[in-house]
Amino acid sequence: MSRRYEGGMLAQKLLVITDAWTPQTNGVVTTLCNVAECLIEAGLDVEIVHGGLFHTWPLPTYPEIRIARDPWFMKQILKEVRPDYVHVATEGPLGMYARVLLKKLGVPFTTSVHTKFPEYVHKRIRLPLAVGYRILNWFHAPAVRTLCTTMSHKLELESWGIGDLVVWGRGVNINKFREMPREASTSPRCLYVGRVAVEKNVEAFLSLDMEGDKVIVGDGPMRQKLQKRYPEAHWLGYRYGDELVREYARADVFVFPSLTDTFGLVMLEANACGTPVAAFPVTGPVDVVTEGVNGALDNELSRAIDRALVIPRTACRAHAESHSWYAVAGRLRANLAGIKWDAPLLRGLR
Repeated sequence: MSRRYEGGMLAQKLLVITDAWTPQTNGVVTTLCNVAECLIEAGLDVEIVHGGLFHTWPLPTYPEIRIARDPWFMKQILKEVRPDYVHVATEGPLGMYARVLLKKLGVPFTTSVHTKFPEYVHKRIRLPLAVGYRILNWFHAPAVRTLCTTMSHKLELESWGIGDLVVWGRGVNINKFREMPREASTSPRCLYVGRVAVEKNVEAFLSLDMEGDKVIVGDGPMRQKLQKRYPEAHWLGYRYGDELVREYARADVFVFPSLTDTFGLVMLEANACGTPVAAFPVTGPVDVVTEGVNGALDNELSRAIDRALVIPRTACRAHAESHSWYAVAGRLRANLAGIKWDAPLLRGLR
C-alpha cells in the first residue's frame, strides 16, 4: 500500500504524509529519509504516504516534481494503517487533503514547515506574500505543533501570525559526507549544489566577476537558460554518492546564493567535506554559518567568498560533526500527538 521502512513488527506507528519523496532530490526528501531511518532505529514503525502511491500530474514549471491528483484515497490508507501518530510534512495536494480530513475527523496531528512557500510562489506567479502567509497560517493552524527549521525562521513565521512552533533543526550524515584527497590548484574552485531554479538565486553566483572556476551540481527549470548565458561555468548535472562527496571535497568554497531557504542542508554537507560556505546573511545561512568558523556571510557575495577561502577546512569539519540526525529525529518524536482510535473516530472513517 505504501512505502514502509524495514523495521520489523514495532509497537507504535507513525504515518508521515509528504508530497516530496524519492526520486526527488531536495532538502525535504533528505530530511524525511534520515529522520525516518533514525526513528526506526529508535523503535518506531514509520510508514510514508507519498505521491508515488497515487496518480500524479507534473508540477507546472517544474515537471520533474509530480503531485498527486487523487489524494482522497488517503482516507482508506488512514483506515487501514490506524497509526498512533500522524505527521503532515508538506503543504502540497497530499498535505492539503490530509489537513482537511484529519481536522474533520478530529485526529490530532503535527506539521512541519520546510520551505518559504509564500516566497517561492511569489517568485513564480507573483502571489502577494501576505496572501501566501494567510494560506500557510490556515494550513498549519489545526496542528498540535508545527516544526520549523531554525530559530530565525521561527521568529519570521511568528511575525506572520503562525503559532505553536517548535525548532527541530537539521543534520548531516558525517560518515557519508567526509573529507577526501584534494588536487592542488592555482585558482579557487567555487561550487554550487542544488536546484537550478529561480528561487535559488543561482545567477547571483554565476554573474560574479571573480577569479577561479564556477561549478554547478544539480538541475532544474532554469538550467538551460543559465547554461546558455554562462557557458564558462562547469555544468555537471546531478551527482550522487561518492561522486557528490568528491565534488564537495574538491571545492575551495561552497557558494550558497539563496535568499529564500529556511536552512540549506547542502551547507552542512559541504562543511562535513571540509569546505567553507559563502552566503548572504539571511534566514538559513545565519543559523548555519558562524563567521570565520565554517564560512562567511556578506551582502556582497564576492566578499564572503574571499573571506571563506582562508577558513581552515578542519574547523568546517568540526562544525559539521556537532550536528546529528538522531537529535533532529528525537525532537520530532518528542512533539508527536497521540491518536485515540475510539468508536466515533472509526465511524468517521466509514
